[in-house]
Amino acid sequence: MLSEVLLVSAPGKVILHGEHAVVHGKVALAVALNLRTFLRLQPHSNGKVDLSLPNIGIKRAWDVARLQSLDTSFLDQGECPHTPPSEEVAGLPDDCAVTTAWAGALPSLDIVVWSELPPGAGLGSSAAYSVSLAAALLTVCEEIPNPLKDGDCVNRWTKEDLELINKWAFQGERMIHGNPSGVDNAVSTWGGALRYHQGKISSLKRPPALQILLTNTKVPRNTRALVAGVRNRLLKFPEIVAPLLTSIDAISLECERVLGEMGEAPAPEQYLVLEELIDMNQHHLNALGVGHASLDQLCQVTRAHGLHSKLTGAGGGGCGITLLKPGLEQPEVEATKQALTSCGFDCLETSIGAPGVSIHSATSLDSRVQQALGGL
Repeated sequence: MLSEVLLVSAPGKVILHGEHAVVHGKVALAVALNLRTFLRLQPHSNGKVDLSLPNIGIKRAWDVARLQSLDTSFLDQGECPHTPPSEEVAGLPDDCAVTTAWAGALPSLDIVVWSELPPGAGLGSSAAYSVSLAAALLTVCEEIPNPLKDGDCVNRWTKEDLELINKWAFQGERMIHGNPSGVDNAVSTWGGALRYHQGKISSLKRPPALQILLTNTKVPRNTRALVAGVRNRLLKFPEIVAPLLTSIDAISLECERVLGEMGEAPAPEQYLVLEELIDMNQHHLNALGVGHASLDQLCQVTRAHGLHSKLTGAGGGGCGITLLKPGLEQPEVEATKQALTSCGFDCLETSIGAPGVSIHSATSLDSRVQQALGGL
């Protein structure tokens, strides 16, 4: 077992196009969000696994002997108990999930996890947690090598090692969500942009890192109810709703094509196409019944500043994304952020297409992250 401190991070995610349509067999594009979950793992010898989540003020400790005695055979049998709702909201799995990323002899560890991602906002916070934990545990137990060499600031694992990280992170997601699609942990593991279609996940080659505003309306939403509402509308108006889903699929495919071209040589007209696709998809999502007055307000505010927005995820509130084209003057961006904040929303400037799970040197992390992880 490795004895050094490990510092790992993994990104959250947003759905660029295809939400709700993906439930009905259409393509969805998911992209890594440059808001990350950071994890510090330090081996020790007190016979316990200590876990601290400073974002939400939670500390837990388990006896290693107890964790080692847990029966995790259900993971191989496809039977996965669902974590209680209070634990899910906190982003904290139960005792079983702590051992999910490493089913062997778990050592004594001190783990601190701090995240830039708000929990419960549909931004993949639980997947970033599961991926970071899986990567750190597999590395400390020497199931995969530490890719960080002397002098490195940050590095990533090999394709084969990432596949193993993703496998165990998916088990963590099963513990938290019961029956996840696997998209969130895949995006957090691989980074960039992924295409999801009928259970098959593939990476887009060389997607551009697009600048966005991410806005949280802070309006809670019930994903299950929203998905059911679209299904009911499809059953009630099949000749109306089915073409909407087909059109959303075409939007995803066109966006995938444009992103592929932009990876080689971005051009201003390609950003105009992305803006049109955003507008069309937002209208379709409203027609499916998953819009909300807060999201309409978000789109109106950004449109007044010449920008284009859509909801991301389940809708009914939650978060929206706004594309920022290159060359946009910073005062205009700040004015837009201020206008959204005055609506009562949380708004920040970030990017999508971020790298996946990574391992860091202490000096490569900014002081804010270092302090959050315990003053490295």
